[in-house]
Amino acid sequence: MTRRNLRTSVVALTLLAILLPSLALAAEPELPTPLLLSVLDPPSPFTGSDQRIHFVYELWITNFSSGDASLQNIAIVGDGTVLHELNAAEIAHRLQPTGQRESVSVLAKSTQALLFIHFQLSPGAAVPHQISHRIMAHFAAAPPGHQELTETGGTTSIDPRSILKIGPPLAGDNYITADSCCDATRHTRAALPVNGQVWIAQRYAVDWEQLDKDNRIYSGPREKLESYTIFGKPAIAVADATVVSAIDNLPEQTPGKYPTDFSLEAADGNSVILDLGSGQYALYAHMQPGSLKVHKNDRVKRGQVLGLVGNTGNSVAPHLHFQLMDGWSSLASNGLPYEIEGFRVTGKSNGTEEFDRAEADGTPLAINTVSPVQSVPKGLPLDQLIISF
Repeated sequence: MTRRNLRTSVVALTLLAILLPSLALAAEPELPTPLLLSVLDPPSPFTGSDQRIHFVYELWITNFSSGDASLQNIAIVGDGTVLHELNAAEIAHRLQPTGQRESVSVLAKSTQALLFIHFQLSPGAAVPHQISHRIMAHFAAAPPGHQELTETGGTTSIDPRSILKIGPPLAGDNYITADSCCDATRHTRAALPVNGQVWIAQRYAVDWEQLDKDNRIYSGPREKLESYTIFGKPAIAVADATVVSAIDNLPEQTPGKYPTDFSLEAADGNSVILDLGSGQYALYAHMQPGSLKVHKNDRVKRGQVLGLVGNTGNSVAPHLHFQLMDGWSSLASNGLPYEIEGFRVTGKSNGTEEFDRAEADGTPLAINTVSPVQSVPKGLPLDQLIISF
């Protein structure tokens, strides 16, 4: 190659390097995206007690415009296939502006909100590697011809970590899964700003209570701890683990009254946190004072008694609050799903509202019997089920 030809080739390559970005931009026109979508904590698909594959996560939506947005439809797309869709009514039930616990149907201008998503796939269905979201919105204040908007975003990969298989946190029959996954709002939507970040440590938490032979949560005076069927039952280790926290000096609360005089650090009451390994931790909260059988740094075995169920901390009735999380803090961490091995589902209540009434009044809780009894080899117990271990 001559020097002149070499110089010509270099010039041509230089021009091509300059033009290529412009050509790429021309191929992908710049479009306004007033709704900004993101997923900060990728979902971890797990098997529920119904043996279906469940996805639970939050889609952050920012309305970066000067007009209110009515969200009409959201399609969840996995590896190019629509997995689930939410219509306007379903979105309105799940959309909460940051810092609020009430749902809204319209995302106000210059506002950020969390859309709490839960959907399921059939047993054995292929789990996608990546999901994204296609959103349709209406901006009433926009000029004619620009009021309808469709955007795609919030692309995220699936959390690759393995779902932990654990033993039960209690032993016995007639336990009920109060405020469990995946649509009960008290735990699943408990987003908290701590240390400069938003966390949802209770995303998969369960408040375990127990019914007596007459399906009552308590029998006797409501304010008496011993009236409650679950009071004093042993809480047991779900796996071989190391104790990273053990608090055992907080007083019982009076059942039926919401406690007011306690610090944020005392919200869990007397509690135990176990390090299960692989960055996963288990919290047992609201246990009886003086009942803990373990101390910090102890090694425990699966099935070992940790303490007795009580009513300490932020608790209105004796129960065992149980959750898994990705850090040792019960607040500054994100909740993780898990699958309990070997339990039975014997019934189901008619929902949280009836459960709350039975807890308040001491009346029998109507139970829809599961017949034949459902034996679950492994799964996360879903909301308002009657469970035997």
